[in-house]
Amino acid sequence: MSVLTCVAKIKAKPESENLVKSELMKLIEPTRNEDGCLTYDMHVEINDSSIFVFYENWETEAHLDRHIESKHVRNCYDSIGDMLESVEVYRLNKV
Repeated sequence: MSVLTCVAKIKAKPESENLVKSELMKLIEPTRNEDGCLTYDMHVEINDSSIFVFYENWETEAHLDRHIESKHVRNCYDSIGDMLESVEVYRLNKV
């Protein structure tokens, strides 16, 4: 089985980092319970607490696509979208 790895880097506006962190943390439990989710871990940059990185492994790209369209992800980004400086998402295959 080929696992799809996803790395998402989210940078909060400095004045919003605590609220963004709180909202992003709400994604962890429901996402880990999603069909096809193998790994879903949230990290914070050591030298810049406004940067959050998700390291994810999914059974297939379709599972990741369903996650991105899930209600909990949409609700999160609806509430924090204006508080973000940037979002980068990388879909990766292991070499």
